[in-house]
Amino acid sequence: MTADSMIATILRQAPADRRASIIAWRQLSDILAQRGNQLSDDDIRRSLHALAVLRPRVPESVRRDCARAIARHGRFAPLVALYANDVPAVSAIMLREARLAEADWLALLPATNAMARSVLAGRTDLPHGVNRALASLGSASVALPQPEVVEQEAPAPAQPIAPEPVAADAPSQISELVRRIDKYQSTRAQPGPSRAPRAAFLFETGPDGVIHWVEGVTRGAVIGLSIAEAAFGGEPGTDGVAAGAFRQRAEIINARMLLEGTAADAGEWRFSALPWFDPATGQFRGYRASARRPHRNEMPYGRPAPEDSGDSIRQLIHELRSPLNAISGFAQIISGQMFGPVSSGYRSMAETIVGDAASVQSIIDDLETAARSGTARVDAPSEEVVDIGAIVTQVESELADLLADQRVDLSISRVGGPFLGHSSDADVRRMVGRLLTALVDVSEPGAILVGQLVTESRHDDMLQLRIVRPATIRFATSAELLDPGFSPEGEAPGAAVLSLGFSLRLVDSLARASGGRLDIGHNALTLHLPSANSKAEAGLEAQQGE
Repeated sequence: MTADSMIATILRQAPADRRASIIAWRQLSDILAQRGNQLSDDDIRRSLHALAVLRPRVPESVRRDCARAIARHGRFAPLVALYANDVPAVSAIMLREARLAEADWLALLPATNAMARSVLAGRTDLPHGVNRALASLGSASVALPQPEVVEQEAPAPAQPIAPEPVAADAPSQISELVRRIDKYQSTRAQPGPSRAPRAAFLFETGPDGVIHWVEGVTRGAVIGLSIAEAAFGGEPGTDGVAAGAFRQRAEIINARMLLEGTAADAGEWRFSALPWFDPATGQFRGYRASARRPHRNEMPYGRPAPEDSGDSIRQLIHELRSPLNAISGFAQIISGQMFGPVSSGYRSMAETIVGDAASVQSIIDDLETAARSGTARVDAPSEEVVDIGAIVTQVESELADLLADQRVDLSISRVGGPFLGHSSDADVRRMVGRLLTALVDVSEPGAILVGQLVTESRHDDMLQLRIVRPATIRFATSAELLDPGFSPEGEAPGAAVLSLGFSLRLVDSLARASGGRLDIGHNALTLHLPSANSKAEAGLEAQQGE
């Protein structure tokens, strides 16, 4: 049967129910995708008209499946245009994969909406003329993709399916802010248990000069750096001595290397390297090198001290607040319909953005607090006295929703008392809240997080909040727990807004600013805070004596 006769047969049989409509949609889409360029103008026109009529009767999930099936071999521009003007969840699938000639893309662009053009703008394989045409339309003609929502089937086959937002491939603006915070947090020197700077390491490069093997330091600090090009402006990498020797395939002696990362890895190094060649072919295979910390006489005299990391963090915070406030402000305008009526889908998305922005604002506040406390010196405990037991009770109540969502139980018993401490109410609330939230985030569903608030004697210098390690981090070392990239699954956490390492470092930083500390033991994490019980008891005894 020819394509013409198949189309005629399909169009003669008016779909009587939803199942027949789905079959007709799939058949017409497949025929146009494979043989559209061979059909007559009349058959093409009737087929596209039939698809337009059928679309409200076909579930969106079916249309998405069809788009996915025909997108890669979709060469028929009119069919691509039809799918491009479907709801974003369908059109994005087609527009990410369709392969058309440049002339077809240029003809299709005027018939696409801003959402469809935003998908095309994200492709890197389109003809140059198409990219130029997209650029000429300006940024106002491109809309950001929307987050995907759960699909809901229509109650009756004849009713159109409600448009649903499409999932964005690129990270959202909120995610990008979190990524920048994590980057700064992972590269700055953190307070807390310190690790001695490493003294030496070994590495190898490939024939392109890129380091692909290292032993003795954290892999992430070195892997991917190149000795073939000089690094400038304080960027991690090697100096011009190494780059010049690499071009000559010559021995490298005491070249300079700058690394970023943890305190144990970061800073200046000196390395020497020898080229090596394949014994059988004589082909250059790369360099084998050893690196060491520079001797004192190798450091330039009078080198200025590195910029205070707290200043860098404060500068980052300033850069983050402006776009965050703009995002939140515009989302509130949409949510409040201040410029006119807005559909419920857009209002819901705007309300989600407002909530996300508030969460990121809390993260920025934590980051700012860490920057302040990281540079603060504690000369004497705070004179302010707070009831830490009452604060722990309040935090437990505030975490009720999170505990329910994670299906985790929290049980913190009291040993001794009273639980009066030297610190500020806000700092204690942040320390306890961040510590418990971080441990709940890494707990398995159904787990019980057990802890104790302890003051064994009224004259103890410290109160202790002990939390037993969740099973997921039972055997993790303290270095792993303090690493911002660590998670129980072995990769950077995606669900939690803040990494476990960041949270623990923040808690320790705040505790040390108050005269306490966070201890990471084999079985439990213990937050020590200066006790005010002995002072309160002395005051009470004085009153009784009078």
